[in-house]
Amino acid sequence: MVHSKITERKRRIEFLEFMDQVVNKLPKVAEIHVITDNYCIHKKCDEWLSNHPEVTFHYTPTSASWLNLVEVFFGIFTGKALKGASFESCEQLIQAIKDFLDVYNENAEPFIWRKREVKGSQLKNTLKNLRN
Repeated sequence: MVHSKITERKRRIEFLEFMDQVVNKLPKVAEIHVITDNYCIHKKCDEWLSNHPEVTFHYTPTSASWLNLVEVFFGIFTGKALKGASFESCEQLIQAIKDFLDVYNENAEPFIWRKREVKGSQLKNTLKNLRN
């Protein structure tokens, strides 16, 4: 399931309110691991984390958003809900986001990291494509 919160501002306080929402929705478990990027609002949350000992934040390396599977979800979201769309108001955009998440969450499954081995001509073509 994808948890979301739409806010007017992008500050640490909104992020931690979102984290409260997520923690409260999840069943009580021994550990919750949150993978996030290095954006400043995700840092310096020591007080919140000390009040939520079951939660651990893991930060992806700087300039490595491709490691964050949330970025994969954003790509799906963009392609399915925003590509070619036009909104006349923030309310229309917010509704489109909510509608997409409602449908997506009906059959949501976790993303699974897979290592793919690249050999021979695949590697040559991959390198060639990187240069283009």
